[in-house]
Amino acid sequence: MTQLIGKMTGRLGDLRFVRYLLASVGALAVDVGAFLALLAAGIAAAPASAIGYSLGILAHWLMSSRAVFHDHVAESGIARTRQKALFVISALVGLALTTAIVGAGDWAGIDPRLAKLAAIGVSFLATWLIRARIVFRAGPGRKEA
Repeated sequence: MTQLIGKMTGRLGDLRFVRYLLASVGALAVDVGAFLALLAAGIAAAPASAIGYSLGILAHWLMSSRAVFHDHVAESGIARTRQKALFVISALVGLALTTAIVGAGDWAGIDPRLAKLAAIGVSFLATWLIRARIVFRAGPGRKEA
C-alpha cells in the first residue's frame, strides 16, 4: 500500500509539472507575442523583453493559481497576500534573468530572439523551483489536496 501511495504521489507531481509546463507555454505566448510586437514597433530589445515578461507574469499567476497549484493556494487574508508577494518575487527573479540575458546577448551582437530563447529556458527552471518549493508549498492557511 505504501508503494502505491508513493507512486500516486509521484504521478501527481508529474501531472503538476505538466500543468505547469502548459501554463508556462500559455504565459510564454503572451510574453513572446508582446516582445515581438514591441520589437516590430521599434522598442529596444531589453525593455521589450521586460514588458513582454511582465505581461506573461500576470497570465502565469492566473493559470498557476487556478490550474497548477490550485490545491495549495492560500485561502485568504495575510497568507494569500504573502503567497501573491512570493509569486511576484519569483517572477521578478525570472524577469531579472530574462532581461539580463537578452540585454547581454543584444550587447554582444546576438539576435535578441535567440537570446530570448536562452532566457526562456533559464527563467523557466528558476521560477519552477521557486514556485514549487516555496510559493505553493503545502502549509498552514493553504488548501490541501
